[in-house]
Amino acid sequence: MRAVVRSLSLSAAVAAAMFAGQGRAQTPSADEAAFRDLYKQLVEINTTRSVGSCTKAAEAMQARLVAAGIPKSDTQILAPPERPQDGALIAVLHGHDKLAKPILLLAHIDVVEAKREDWERDPFKLVEENGWFYARGASDDKAMASVFADSLIRYKKEGFVPRRDIKLALTCGEETPDVFNSVKWLTQTKPEALSAAFALNEGAGGELDKSGKPVALQIQAGEKVYQDFKLEASDVGGHSSRPTKNNPIAHLSAGLAKLSAYNFPIALNPVTRGYFEAQAKTASPEVAADMRAVLAAKPDEAAAERLWAINPGWNGTMRTTCVVTQIDGGHAPNALPQHVSANVNCRILPGVPVAEVQKQIAGVMGDDKITVKPTGEPGLPSPLPPLSEQMMEPVRKVAETLWPGVAIVPTQSTGATDGRFLNATGVPTYGLSGMFHDAEGSRAHGLNERIRVKSLLDGRKFLYEVVKIYANSPG
Repeated sequence: MRAVVRSLSLSAAVAAAMFAGQGRAQTPSADEAAFRDLYKQLVEINTTRSVGSCTKAAEAMQARLVAAGIPKSDTQILAPPERPQDGALIAVLHGHDKLAKPILLLAHIDVVEAKREDWERDPFKLVEENGWFYARGASDDKAMASVFADSLIRYKKEGFVPRRDIKLALTCGEETPDVFNSVKWLTQTKPEALSAAFALNEGAGGELDKSGKPVALQIQAGEKVYQDFKLEASDVGGHSSRPTKNNPIAHLSAGLAKLSAYNFPIALNPVTRGYFEAQAKTASPEVAADMRAVLAAKPDEAAAERLWAINPGWNGTMRTTCVVTQIDGGHAPNALPQHVSANVNCRILPGVPVAEVQKQIAGVMGDDKITVKPTGEPGLPSPLPPLSEQMMEPVRKVAETLWPGVAIVPTQSTGATDGRFLNATGVPTYGLSGMFHDAEGSRAHGLNERIRVKSLLDGRKFLYEVVKIYANSPG
């Protein structure tokens, strides 16, 4: 019995030694530890619209840049006088060629609301668990904000002097642009702050296969135009015991049913065409065949339907989409409705006029009792930024060193980022992070937001190197 105990004790000691060795091997370097500390600090500063402060987060990152040797005069925190908590940090690492336009590193530091009682963990405490970081903003978008701030610090400490200036913009209000948005405000009031040859922004990551292997690295160029439409039908109403043929709810319901069944035409542009071409190389034979059928001169609608069933994002990539999101009508259970309205949210392909989509909606419903009017802020059309070799070659070069054989996939965002404001002002803006996600994604905007620790650290390596190449590029 004693011998067994000794044997078990010895095994435990060996295991403990092995674990300790593993722990030493996995101990972050001083450089990585400094980044983790910066990331933790930024994530744990509450920047929600309700109770948070972007200014506090901007000041914290400003202090780190100044401590690294960047002159305070090369940093500034900008906010409208009436919105003191919505500060954006603008900082510059100067290059040696004063004639070369700067590059802009853009990331938003505001986050979506999160209630502690809904989350498994405190959403405003960074938790590392089983290879994942959990917190509100752990991914969207404090991951990129932390990496960009960290990169500027590293460049300064290393004495790196790029050819062109590197600008950093950590902005506020991306998640609540209907209230305030830094990028929109800056482009309107202080355009020089964001002036650049091009910008790197959120909007694209990378795809992992089921085994966790990186298979596709995305670079986002362009995004669809967000536009809400208000659809309304009205009548004089009356007693419900005396129904008429002009029930507004019936009219609008029939029209919305037609709109729901309608598919806008497939219209691929160079970016979305490149996306499906790249995806077809890594997809299963059946899916690849459907993608090639969509790429044909006359796109195959049946193939598009099958792709839609697999991934709704693929449908949104290939065409304008309009979907009813809210409806309101009637005033009493025993009265004929006098008024009914619905909100239809459209994500419009770049280059398609909002007025044309409005006309299409009205035509599909085919009912002159229903009015269709744009509502909210007008959709902001912006050109597709070009995916030139100057943009693509650094991505391929760095990606091949980190993830040999990974496919480089151009994408067009079906959602909305701050890039829409910059693209509209003539600053080509690209989504590029090098941060890979599994099929479930980061749970951004949802409960228990997360990012793989390895994905964040790999993205840090990728962006650090690719920004260096861009910053020294000619043109």
